[in-house]
Amino acid sequence: MRPAPLVPAVPAATADGTPYSPLYDDIYHSAHGGLAQARHVFLGGNDLPARWIGAERFAILETGFGLGLNFLATWQAWRESRARGRLHFVSVEKHPFRRDDLAALLAPYPELELLASQLLSQWPPLTPGFHRLHFDEGRVTLSLLFGDAQALLPQLSARIDAIFLDGFVPARNPELWSSALLAAVTRLCHSGSTLATWSVAGEVRHALESTGWKLERCPGYATKREMLVGRLEHAVSPAPILESSPHTAQRRAMVIGAGLAGTAISERLAARGWQVELLERHAQPAQEASGNPSGILLPHLAKDDALAARLSRAGYLYALRRLHGLAAVRWSPCGVLQVARDRDHEDLQRRTVAELELPAEFAAFLERDAATDLVGRDVAHGGWWFPGGGWVSPGSLCNALLAAGREHIRARFETEVAALRQTATGWQAFDAGGTLLAEAPHVVLANTHAANRLLARALPLTPIRGQISYLPEPWREAVSALNHVVCRSGYITPPQAGTVCVGASFDSDDTDLTPRPADHAGNLQRLDELLPGAARGIDPALLEGRVGLRSAAPDRLPLIGTLPDMNAVPESSATLEKLLRLPGLHALLGLSARGMVWAPLAAELLASQLDGEPLPIERDLVRAVDPARFHLRALRRGKESL
Repeated sequence: MRPAPLVPAVPAATADGTPYSPLYDDIYHSAHGGLAQARHVFLGGNDLPARWIGAERFAILETGFGLGLNFLATWQAWRESRARGRLHFVSVEKHPFRRDDLAALLAPYPELELLASQLLSQWPPLTPGFHRLHFDEGRVTLSLLFGDAQALLPQLSARIDAIFLDGFVPARNPELWSSALLAAVTRLCHSGSTLATWSVAGEVRHALESTGWKLERCPGYATKREMLVGRLEHAVSPAPILESSPHTAQRRAMVIGAGLAGTAISERLAARGWQVELLERHAQPAQEASGNPSGILLPHLAKDDALAARLSRAGYLYALRRLHGLAAVRWSPCGVLQVARDRDHEDLQRRTVAELELPAEFAAFLERDAATDLVGRDVAHGGWWFPGGGWVSPGSLCNALLAAGREHIRARFETEVAALRQTATGWQAFDAGGTLLAEAPHVVLANTHAANRLLARALPLTPIRGQISYLPEPWREAVSALNHVVCRSGYITPPQAGTVCVGASFDSDDTDLTPRPADHAGNLQRLDELLPGAARGIDPALLEGRVGLRSAAPDRLPLIGTLPDMNAVPESSATLEKLLRLPGLHALLGLSARGMVWAPLAAELLASQLDGEPLPIERDLVRAVDPARFHLRALRRGKESL
């Protein structure tokens, strides 16, 4: 089902200046002070910061982000307590504020100015779904769930230590206090989890007690006489969180392949304190598909907002936040124009933006004249405009990721892994001569289609040959005024990227790395479709370029997670959660032509799975990229044929 478009909160205030919601006819916090209320009710009610001192990780779930005061107060307390672990704060919000409105609402809190400015700098466009933000060099993570809590909380995979129940009063916002929703919250908790809320309403108490919470009334904040705190003494088995493997105390991993996928997962594990050995057959990173001078960064849109579109949107926005936070990456958020193929496609693009009600800072539709004015030369049709998209130098990104994780990553180049062997304690990697190269409890395959050479049973990955062309002088002069990426079936990067790239071919099951004049001709045709006349007079036989190999799964979605044990006998009612896995053997593969969009979020997902943290995307998206999905489908087809 397509997520409903977000309805932003409208800033308003009562006569005494207390922030107020016209949607719910209720105030956001006590008239006696929102920050003091956050500290008394939610921090004090959950015995924080005492409970997180010494914890390796601590996860909090909040119902109702509102102004963000609970998060900011928690982050401030985390800093002041000098906690050594990692804080995960997960908050669901049906009606988030726009960035400028939130900034105005937080301005009266000067003591939060430093933290609030960092929050606002990463505040996402108001699009539905999960948004993951990192602060304090990754030690503090905020996961914002934008949308209806009743739909999103069952999609959350997490093990929660403390609950902040902070919706509007039950009489005004009953959905956020319903028995079903409180049961969904409880399923994310473990024995010993705590909760706190200012509400002492009878229906809230009864719903919580029926799911196993032991409740206690405590003095409330300011003029409110009482509040509730609770402790879950005997949790039922939590909902499965699709962890890739049991958490290992050693926290060591081998990563095979130093392209975008391999460097991204190495950095994400290193950020969590893992020791990573990165093995790459070339002399330096980003030498295969990730070696192109520039790649483009834009999301995929679909009118039905299906799984691939939702995953692409989450990956695109996460990638933008990571790029803004990494030093020494050559890139530009110059904007991307995706030109429609024809009038029918133009109409589909127009209706897609209108029906999804996307914010203009994320995506807009430009009519042909507006698109022509933007680009500075004629385009055949209007198209989607992504103002935050742009071009990225993949090699510089790979190097920046390795630099960010340098204290925990040992990169070994000119080291080709020819075989893997499972042991009682993990995995060993060998070269072609049988020499042991490395061993670790975990190994991540991030070497595209070459991964199948290391597996007893191949994954359904198809190699895809892609050839790009470099636009030479004097024809670069024809696009010298181009300031944005323009794409359709092909793409062109602006001169500011250093090398004007035109591409790319897309040939399945083709591993020939020799450049072909015919493919240069194809790229010139794609250029002419984008910018009529721009390819005139260019001889394809004289062009230079580059060939890279990507890999793709049959459904064009990546493979992220622990590989299945295909030799194990499955249960009669097999599901992804019940399938047996190969302990410690993980995949980050099949990124196809969308590595720039998918790699950062894919790495964050896999690292979160390995470290037992809240997952950064919805449960159905996790299932959609699970590498065991093809094995499960084969099992089901086999049963149907009996």
